[in-house]
Amino acid sequence: MSTEQTASGGCLCGAVQYTVGGPLRPVLYCHCDQCRKTSGHFVAATACDSENLHVGVDNGLRWYRSSPMAERGFCSSCGSSLFWRAAGEDYICIMAGTVDRPTNLQASGHIFVENASDYYRISDNLPQYEGADPKAWAIEGD
Repeated sequence: MSTEQTASGGCLCGAVQYTVGGPLRPVLYCHCDQCRKTSGHFVAATACDSENLHVGVDNGLRWYRSSPMAERGFCSSCGSSLFWRAAGEDYICIMAGTVDRPTNLQASGHIFVENASDYYRISDNLPQYEGADPKAWAIEGD
């Protein structure tokens, strides 16, 4: 379920704060190796059109090129993982745990399930995709 309301969020220490004006994609759980390594577990992420993300406080936002295709935004002060963006795309993923409550978000599925670690099982009955199924990434209105 997406929301047209403006969302807000930020990092643990407050050095990076953002707002979103526009719809948020339902949450996807990503089990890829990179998400697991950067977060310590699988990632729960929503997304919005890039033009709808506004970083109002930027005292620590840094970007790390994690692959030739994407980069990850994090707070250089507290280490919070905040964003993921693919090169040449017009959307940005936002780590769902950084969105202020109430989020009005719901999870819609799991991606890169073939990379899930062996210490947990996916058992919530949401759709599961090998790789990143493009249909799962759609933001309302796309």
